[in-house]
Amino acid sequence: MINLTIFGQLIAFAIFVLFCMKFVWPPLIGAINERQRKIEEGLNAAEKAKADLVSAEKQVEAEFAAAKTEAASIIERANKTANQMIEDAKEQARLEGERIIVAAHAAVEQEAAQTREQLRSQVASLAVLGAEKILQDKINEQEHASMLEQLAAKL
Repeated sequence: MINLTIFGQLIAFAIFVLFCMKFVWPPLIGAINERQRKIEEGLNAAEKAKADLVSAEKQVEAEFAAAKTEAASIIERANKTANQMIEDAKEQARLEGERIIVAAHAAVEQEAAQTREQLRSQVASLAVLGAEKILQDKINEQEHASMLEQLAAKL
């Protein structure tokens, strides 16, 4: 029972298959290949991004460690500078104290010398007055200046 319609259907089917192979399958295969290529590129990009993320994390850790080290160094230098400033201030205060003590000693010595001179002159005057009373005669200070100087030097 093969008749002409089967041959017609067979020819139509063959034409349909040839048409599909010529015009339908190439764009579909191209679209499928393009989609596969894009998926592969996406996967490759994801792998690359993952590798970059790991690299960036390592770099961040390294920079964080370096920043920690630098911060510790800065703090150490600041502490050293502060200690040095304290030591310098102590040294300046010590030197200023010594200078004040030396100046005070000099002032005391000067006052003591002035007081001694005043006492000598007062003792000399008293000695002259005492001698006047004893001798009931006035002693001339000009004539006996060397005697008064010797007396003042002994005091």
